[in-house]
Amino acid sequence: QVQLVESGGGSVQAGGSLRLSCAASGRTFSNYAMGWFRQAPGKEREFVAAISWTVSTYYADSVKGRFTISRDNAKNTVYLQMNSLNPEDTAVYYCAERAVGTIATVPYQYLYWGQGTQVTVSS
Repeated sequence: QVQLVESGGGSVQAGGSLRLSCAASGRTFSNYAMGWFRQAPGKEREFVAAISWTVSTYYADSVKGRFTISRDNAKNTVYLQMNSLNPEDTAVYYCAERAVGTIATVPYQYLYWGQGTQVTVSS
């Protein structure tokens, strides 16, 4: 079965950086698109970034230019480099895997989910 395990969350001051990792197991990682989502308290889960099996990327407007998604198929891992963090980026961050290789931006289009990792940005 597919398992996704996120790591790298934590607390940082505004303007700082964090790199999240998501290690996947259970099937051929390189064939599928991966995404990062986040959910703040009292808010719906929202799209952050996605990467296709061909390494095309797509970002939410709120993180464009600050966040970078990447993947290392040899390590079955997807990353989210987050720079210039601000308090509005505080949320639980989830990685997710699709059943196909193309990018999607809505949660229901993803088949598997990790348990999430907390990111807290203080002002």
